Parts: sequence; C-alpha cells; structure tokens
Amino acid sequence: MAAAIEVIAEVGYANASFSRIAKYAGLSSTGMISYHFEGKDDLMAACVTEIEQVTGAYMNPRIDAAEGHVGILRAYVEANVALVGEHPAEVRALIDLVKNAGSQSAAVNGRLAVFEEHFRSGQAAGIFRPFDTRTVALALISGLDAVVTTAAADVPEPTELARIGHELADLYVRATATDPKGKSE
Repeated sequence: MAAAIEVIAEVGYANASFSRIAKYAGLSSTGMISYHFEGKDDLMAACVTEIEQVTGAYMNPRIDAAEGHVGILRAYVEANVALVGEHPAEVRALIDLVKNAGSQSAAVNGRLAVFEEHFRSGQAAGIFRPFDTRTVALALISGLDAVVTTAAADVPEPTELARIGHELADLYVRATATDPKGKSE
C-alpha cells in the first residue's frame, strides 16, 4: 500500500501500474499485488482508504482539541495545510486519485455538508455572521484545495506551511465571524 501511494504521488494514477508499484516495493513480480487486490481500481480504493486514515490521524486530534466554531474552523484549515509537510506523498496521491481516477473519498466528498452544517450552527449561535452557508463552504473548500495542491507540488518548509495555514485561516475567520478577529467565542 505504501509503495502504491508513493508511486501515485511520484508518477500519477495513469502511470501507476502494478509492475511499477511492484518494482518500487522491491517485489520480484506483481503476483503479491494481484493476490491482495482484484485490479487497479481495487488497489486505488484501498489507497484512498489508507490515505484517509493517515490524514484523519493527523488532523482529527488538532480539530478535536479546538474550542468553539471559530477555533474548529481555524484548526481544520491550519491542520490541512500543515498536513502537506507531514504527509506530502499521501496528499499528492489523494489529489491525483480524486482528480484523475474518479476515486471516491468520503472525507473529501463529505466536506461540503460538514462545513455547511458547521457554518449554520455557528450562525445560530451568533458566532458567524449571516451568509449563504453553501456558497461560503464551497469557497472554503475550493480555496483550501488550491492552497494544498500548490503546496503539495513543491512542499515548503514547516514554518512556511504554518504561516500559510494561519493566513488562510485568518482570511476565512475574517470573512465569516461576527468578530473579524475571531474572538467571539
């Protein structure tokens, strides 16, 4: 699995053949891969599941430790950007799998609903100002994906990733919170 993720990250889904993955893993043939996976689609689905576990293990503790609506928003954005520095191959592979292989990622595909609900509940609590939650959730996801994709292509130093994550989180907090400094909670 690790070899498949590395190969996808390096050469992309289209060029990630069983033979290339086997060679990268130091296997003498593709038999071990074929034994565990019915085909390339099965292997790619397993890779997405593995990547979701890795990214969740990195991001969820940071998000869970955050307090309040603004804190959770900030933690999600900052953790997502920092993830690039900690797990660049997984991030590049997931981007390529979702974009080019049509792979389904529950974590990626479910973000819109999660953020719409987060913004709605924050609005109900008076933390977020009035806005169309779907539009803002789409803007958040699109902007975050653009930053992560750009950073994953040429991974900056951790301090630069932290600065980028903080700046992006500040942008979203200023755009959504009733207190633009994010101190309303």
